[in-house]
Amino acid sequence: MRWLTDPGYWPGRLIFQRGLAAIYLIAFLCAVSQFRALAGERGLTPVPAYLRRVSFRRAPSLFHLHYSDRFLGTVAWTGTVVSAAVLAGLADAVPLWASMVLWALLWLLYLSIVNVGQVWYGFGWESLLCEAGFLTIFLGNARTAPPVLILWLLRWLLFRLEFGAGLIKLRGDPCWRDLTCLYYHHETQPMPNPLSWYFHRLPKPLHRVEVAANHVAQLVVPFGLFAPQPYATVAAAIVIVTQLWLIVSGNFAWLNWITAILATSVVDWRALGLPVSARPVGDPAWHQGLVIAVTVLVVVLSYWPVANLVSRRQRMNASFNPLHLVNSYGAFGSITRTRYEVVIEGTADPDPGPDSEWREYEFKGKPGDPRRRPPQFAPYHLRLDWLMWFAGLSSLYAEPWIVPLAEKLLTADRATLRLLRYDPFAGAPPAVVRARLYRYRFTTWHERRETGRWWDRRLVREYLPPIGLRPTIDATPSPGG
Repeated sequence: MRWLTDPGYWPGRLIFQRGLAAIYLIAFLCAVSQFRALAGERGLTPVPAYLRRVSFRRAPSLFHLHYSDRFLGTVAWTGTVVSAAVLAGLADAVPLWASMVLWALLWLLYLSIVNVGQVWYGFGWESLLCEAGFLTIFLGNARTAPPVLILWLLRWLLFRLEFGAGLIKLRGDPCWRDLTCLYYHHETQPMPNPLSWYFHRLPKPLHRVEVAANHVAQLVVPFGLFAPQPYATVAAAIVIVTQLWLIVSGNFAWLNWITAILATSVVDWRALGLPVSARPVGDPAWHQGLVIAVTVLVVVLSYWPVANLVSRRQRMNASFNPLHLVNSYGAFGSITRTRYEVVIEGTADPDPGPDSEWREYEFKGKPGDPRRRPPQFAPYHLRLDWLMWFAGLSSLYAEPWIVPLAEKLLTADRATLRLLRYDPFAGAPPAVVRARLYRYRFTTWHERRETGRWWDRRLVREYLPPIGLRPTIDATPSPGG
């Protein structure tokens, strides 16, 4: 059935698959470097305790068979090696069935991590990677022409991603409707990047134009993805340009990168006047059957995200099944007007008083030292830094892990300290730690010239009272320090 394939999408599939492999590589490297400290056997929210509460049916994962930090390392490093090999072209150098096995292995390994990652893996881009990764299993390789049905399912994913984000904004914070959200967003977003300060200081009329353009890009343009070529390619190009704008203005892990990569699968290179492969290839009947079956599955599972889209109580970033297939997406339905940051400090004084010296722990990505320019980390994802932003919004977000984090600092836990940029005690344990809440704002042009500071901060209140370890029981926080 020739209508099931279209060779015009050869280059788009190649770029999409290589890009997705790169995202997988980054995601697995994040797990290699961060998972043990966050959710390992002795992590802030240990996986073994989580698995005792959650069934396999609710959270399918290889770790229901066995969990240890060593096994987690094996899974994460296997994913790293396989994704690097696929990025280098291995999936195109092997038979179709072997290519599908490679992509299925990446999906299975990452799904297993996500489903036990708890709050650290509760972001929309985790489900997005799982859903895109599942569809890619059936996208074929260099031995087959791109299957049209899977290409359309990728467009459907991109549509839900963009249109869902647009609707949640329109239904949410009134600043999206009066075009003023960007008066605040660049300053209060979870992790600003080196250019966020400059974006925040753009004239307010330009901010209003940006918001209006965003509404067009997310509420109108997505329908163009289903239009005939070359209009679908134009819509995809607008999505890519929009995502590049977001990439240069903030750190959003791989969310914007994977969105732009998805849009490349829509591009018909013939519409751009560029040559495509005309090499005859076979398309096995068994593969065509799988493509049709997956299409039927996605159509059935689409009921729940469609119902969510039309609902007045639309949910952001919701998964309706434990395999994270056919999810709903959305971001920044509400915008915070004021930035609050939790700053963690320690002292060597076992009985701290007014004259005690408190030293500040510095995180890799989140604002801390006002003189430090916001760094660029995306598409890499600093999970603890992101959760610290939520902690500043409300202590309820931090309740499961903030005291365990203080405990790890009190014992100078090496895995935890590796998550930080700077340890003021150089590997030695402090006697007492505390957390304080500050209000942060970007400095003005004048303030930056005068002081060299990117941020101005003011103390708001105590966030976590001074706590230490009980003399007789190691690693038990004492409310009074």
